[in-house]
Amino acid sequence: MPTVPDSLIWTIIMILVVYFGYIVWMGKRGGRHSKSMSGFATARGKVSPVLVGASFATTYSSANLFIGVPGLAYEYGTSVLWYTLGCFGVSWIGLLLFAKTFWRYNKKFGGVSTLPEWLGRRYNSKALQVIVAVLILFNVYYIVGQNVGLATIFESVLNIPYFWGIIIGVGITILYIGLGGAYAQIITDGIQGILMAITSILVFVSLFWTIGGGWNVFGELTKSLGAIDPNLTGFLSVGGPYDSAIAIMAVQFLLFSFVLMPHLLNKVLSLESEEQLAPFTLSAGVVLFFISTLMVLGGLAARVIFPSLASADSAIPAYVIESFPPILAAVIIIGIITAILSSTDSLYLGITSSIGNDFYKVLAPILSKKPIAADALDRNAVKVAKVSLIFAGLATLYISLDRPESLSILIQFSFSAIISGILAPVVLGYFWKKSNGPGAIAAVITGTVLYVIFTNQNIIGNIYLAMFFASVIAFVVMIVTCLATQRVTTSQQESITISKKSS
Repeated sequence: MPTVPDSLIWTIIMILVVYFGYIVWMGKRGGRHSKSMSGFATARGKVSPVLVGASFATTYSSANLFIGVPGLAYEYGTSVLWYTLGCFGVSWIGLLLFAKTFWRYNKKFGGVSTLPEWLGRRYNSKALQVIVAVLILFNVYYIVGQNVGLATIFESVLNIPYFWGIIIGVGITILYIGLGGAYAQIITDGIQGILMAITSILVFVSLFWTIGGGWNVFGELTKSLGAIDPNLTGFLSVGGPYDSAIAIMAVQFLLFSFVLMPHLLNKVLSLESEEQLAPFTLSAGVVLFFISTLMVLGGLAARVIFPSLASADSAIPAYVIESFPPILAAVIIIGIITAILSSTDSLYLGITSSIGNDFYKVLAPILSKKPIAADALDRNAVKVAKVSLIFAGLATLYISLDRPESLSILIQFSFSAIISGILAPVVLGYFWKKSNGPGAIAAVITGTVLYVIFTNQNIIGNIYLAMFFASVIAFVVMIVTCLATQRVTTSQQESITISKKSS
């Protein structure tokens, strides 16, 4: 790891102070929009769809694409490009396919605040809503990955101890989300998206002076990697997660499904009208292209410049410090920090919104001895969500203190567990009229439990293959259960369909 000049440290600290002050102010400003559960969770109609789209892209990216995946590229070489190229192409196609129908269902239901509520309304099942809300708690590990990424930046660049880096990151995020809810999160993430795109472009351009070769820069990079280890330039990795054709297919399956993650689909719920879908998806696609495809190149270049780093996750900080003058390095480091915060805030918001909206609002009327008025129930749900934010922060802080071996693998484990459970209920809920609540519940439980068993018991060592097979089995279980319970549920649940006429 190169020595960090004092001028760079103080430049970054000054910019961070201003930036943190801004996002806290934005959080306070957003307080007026987060007094209701819908306002806190989605800020529906309060933010430009272009900013919402940019927020989707930044939330998608996180520490995974800016620290973790470049770290995997440092370790395994060009085979990691299968992941980053799929992030834009496959995931954006998934967004285009799912967004409109998801929004139309939301409109039909009269407006929902979370994915668990969407599924609960779709299948007329409060039990399903609560179960999916429990599943979303897996995002705690996703947040841990973000915390680790942020602390790694603070530690390697600013010489701030890992422990204090965790505390700073958790504290700042909880403060502005607690104050401003979804409004503060979307506005800050939208602005962060612009900075992240600039950061990614700068890293790409830097290859022309760090690697050289002019217009043949990629050929030069491949040649240099091959000189270190020929396995670094293969289409498939050796001993890594991209080691077979079926693993690559499973990666693309994951990336296509990733847009169904609750903290991402919630962005669609922030749109007021169907006309806003076009600028939303276009903005998401443009920003996602830059921030998903270019940053990984820094990880590959870092392997050439620093072939023996102690931690692969330090590849990007090391590369930036070595390759840029202090002022540009400071801008890029800030861009990386904002990339991490942009996912962390959405994840906290998703967890706490589910606790308030899908736990409290569903269970409180059942457990209370006295009737609760609708407006009082909604106000209390917001209070519960904000209080739970503190406990969620403390939980992630505690887990983050034990640094994982691979930031990217931890993050991908957490969201794969969720996708394994929700993929079948969402997809079949779109396209199959016979899908019902019992089938959806069976799929959620089956997919998630099998994924955890496959990975923890090392039955399927590759996390992408584990998610693929767990999801496929969940589809089968849901279809069988739906067919077996049709007579029971037909009289209880009206089939919900969306046609072109409802647009």
